[in-house]
Amino acid sequence: MSAPAERRSVYVAAGSNVEPKRRLREALGLLRQDFPDLVASNAYRNVAVGFAGEDFINLAVGFSTDLELDALLARLHAVELACGRPRLAPKWEPRSMDLDVLLCGDLVGEFPGVTLPRPDLVRRAFMLGPLADIAGTVRHPTAGVTIGELWRGFDQGAHPLVPVSLTD
Repeated sequence: MSAPAERRSVYVAAGSNVEPKRRLREALGLLRQDFPDLVASNAYRNVAVGFAGEDFINLAVGFSTDLELDALLARLHAVELACGRPRLAPKWEPRSMDLDVLLCGDLVGEFPGVTLPRPDLVRRAFMLGPLADIAGTVRHPTAGVTIGELWRGFDQGAHPLVPVSLTD
């Protein structure tokens, strides 16, 4: 069973370490076709987490939609596939594209294919930092504080994010 459809703000982490600049530009273009109000954070380079590999480039996007959650996830999976990611790719290996829903309105709980809010959002600089760029005043639905407050309290020095341009 999917969450009921209503217009809500959605925030998604996007990352790649396989031709990351090209893949992220491609994903942003595809996402903008479905979500014209999309806003994107700055892009950041960071080391791979969970495996040895090339650095990732990550960013966050926000948009509004009235898609049901299962339809939203299907659309994100289609973008991943269009950007070269096989649907059943192993978790801890290089990624041509990884799109993860961080927040979807005030939804909280386990849903088919996703837990909301994303549990590791508060533990991963490459998710929390970019999200703070575009949603600093948004209240985390279970932490009870804003994304900006979470980011300011995060050990940023232990998890450096290096700003990068997607155009060079």
